[in-house]
Amino acid sequence: MAPSLDTVFSALADPTRRAILNMLLEDDMAVTDVAEPFDISLAAISKHLVILSKAGLIAQEKRGRVKWCKLQPDAMRAASVWMQGFGQFEPVNLDAFERFLEGELSDQQMPASDTPE
Repeated sequence: MAPSLDTVFSALADPTRRAILNMLLEDDMAVTDVAEPFDISLAAISKHLVILSKAGLIAQEKRGRVKWCKLQPDAMRAASVWMQGFGQFEPVNLDAFERFLEGELSDQQMPASDTPE
């Protein structure tokens, strides 16, 4: 069964997980290599990887004693297709989507006296 869009977007909501996906665009990586640039524990990285795996965004495979991570584009493709339906987003341009949502939320929270004229 394919992961739901809710699961995919929940996984993509975290900047660390998005950075991991960006790293995996280049090539498969060992878990220790994925963890290297981050200032968090290997256990914390492992939790992020589990979330990405459950969302179908990555696959993990043990090769000898080393666990490797590989990008799985199908779940991302489904999210991209959903976002394209709005016509304002480029495929898999999650940064633009995040900026759009932040702008929408800040507009809703701005008191009426602070709105520009």
